[in-house]
Amino acid sequence: MKREKKHRNFIPQPDYPGGPKGITEFIYKELKYPEDAVPHKVEGTVVLKAEINYKGDVIDAKIISSLFPSCDEEAIRVVKLLKFKIEKIRDLKVRFYKTFNIKFKMSIKNTEMIVNYIVLKSEPKNKNLNPQKLLLIIKSTNK
Repeated sequence: MKREKKHRNFIPQPDYPGGPKGITEFIYKELKYPEDAVPHKVEGTVVLKAEINYKGDVIDAKIISSLFPSCDEEAIRVVKLLKFKIEKIRDLKVRFYKTFNIKFKMSIKNTEMIVNYIVLKSEPKNKNLNPQKLLLIIKSTNK
């Protein structure tokens, strides 16, 4: 007869499906860079502490290290979407706390670069001729 293994910790910590990698993928899939932070070119990390109830829901999140007001709000919004799996032991209703580091980085997507230049086929024989002017728009899409 096999013995049942005891838990290493008295109270097991909440788990997220997919583990830490799953949390990271979910956060960066849901995270949107705030529009009002674009002109300020804000980049950095928001550190926050989330409170998780006995059901696995994030019920509160507090900023530990702020970056920019709208970035802080976005980080809180995304963390509150997380749903953890919690093992029940002895019908205890325990609250857990986890710290999250959420990085904000500007991405260069769908940017346009306008280049103005003159094309000369050869030296004009007639000095009164204007060289052709071209306007070239280059769109870069980095994914």
